[in-house]
Amino acid sequence: MYEAAIGLEVHLHLKTRTKAFCGCQADYFGAPPNTHTCPVCLGLPGSLPVPNKKAVEFGLRLALALGSRIPERLVFHRKNYFYPDLPKNYQISQYDLPLGQGGSLPLGERTVRIKRLHLEEDAGKSLHLEDRTLLDLNRAGSPLIELVTEPDLKSPEETRLFLQRIQALVQTLGISEASPEEGKMRADVNVSVRRAGEPLGTKVEIKNLNSFKSVQRALEYEIRRQTEILRRGERVKQATLGFEEGSGKTYPMRTKEEEADYRYFPEPDIPPVPISREWLEAIRQDLPELPWEKEGRYQALGIKAQDAEVLAYTPSLARFLDRALSLGQASPQALANWLLADVAGLLNDRGLTLEQTRLTPEGLARLVALFERGEITSRVAKELLPEVLEGKDPEALVRERGLRVVADEGALRAVVAEVIAAMPEAAESVRQGKLKALDALVGQVMRRTKGQAKPELVRRFLLEALGVG
Repeated sequence: MYEAAIGLEVHLHLKTRTKAFCGCQADYFGAPPNTHTCPVCLGLPGSLPVPNKKAVEFGLRLALALGSRIPERLVFHRKNYFYPDLPKNYQISQYDLPLGQGGSLPLGERTVRIKRLHLEEDAGKSLHLEDRTLLDLNRAGSPLIELVTEPDLKSPEETRLFLQRIQALVQTLGISEASPEEGKMRADVNVSVRRAGEPLGTKVEIKNLNSFKSVQRALEYEIRRQTEILRRGERVKQATLGFEEGSGKTYPMRTKEEEADYRYFPEPDIPPVPISREWLEAIRQDLPELPWEKEGRYQALGIKAQDAEVLAYTPSLARFLDRALSLGQASPQALANWLLADVAGLLNDRGLTLEQTRLTPEGLARLVALFERGEITSRVAKELLPEVLEGKDPEALVRERGLRVVADEGALRAVVAEVIAAMPEAAESVRQGKLKALDALVGQVMRRTKGQAKPELVRRFLLEALGVG
């Protein structure tokens, strides 16, 4: 029996206004190539880097959220290696005194240990054409957090879930958009395969995976590849691999670098940055409720465990739900049901996100409250939802169109009698015990009342009128 051991190196672009060590605008997505550059991020002689305080603060927020150990001072190092899109031929990073060491992230019944997280600058981007390579250095110098885990992950599916949890955490903290499609969240994967119970095997690294799906597919292939090598009695060779989306296979890129290859040494142009306890405490006090804390609160409110998990780890839904709950109009589980089923279904059909609609927490809460109080039927609520999604007031719609539930039992019994008279064959089938025919009668009553009668009340009145116990 073979098993995998998986560790991650997650690169998160920080949501700062400027780059890590210069004043260039950090939001380069969609900008013309090489328009967000300056002598510092281009590594021109005589230019001097200055650390971005907001980037350091964002890194500290993440370290505190994960329970990492934080040093008393921040030290930057030069990591030396050559790539065409790295203008200085070295990267300003951190080595033996990272921003955070240790810590963990909850994942189901257990936790994944964090080895370290550190602040560094990103490289530029290469575009490889048939006969030449083009460079776009807008991204060069952008602030990154690199988060490194211990090899605690056990499967491609679990790895994908962990990445989604990290994405939710940094979005909740407000430090990164963490959007893989914009290159603002990337992952390198370290994976080894071993027989169950044996020491860790030889790991390989799969570089620059830019979607959760790619991570999962690359791991599925690589675990199969390594397992077959071991079954043949051969040894896995340590290497750095790429992943080809089309074939779904990994391929060799280069021999894996060791720590010594990078020739780390302290960055001479940046003195150590002190991290005072007062500064750290102010950041700690400003932390929002974390997703796993939110999940526990939702469950305590009576929301089902599975629903609470989805809502807590989807920041946009969590913000929306919290505002709706604060109004005190609808029950927590009912709001959860509508958000995760009816609202989600409409958004999926229209290809929209919640933020792209005019749906407000107040609007949804009022609609759900109308249904919970029995003032409108489920059918009416569902029919009104698309208009509420466009910003319309559900109470006004109900009032203007006369959509409140038919509460006059006498009037409803009269409609029941009319339907029985109009559908004698269906009525006789029900009298003979064929209760499936009852649905046709219920449907007709609902049509005549424009969906404003309670279905359970209609069924009871029909059964009484037909003499069926």
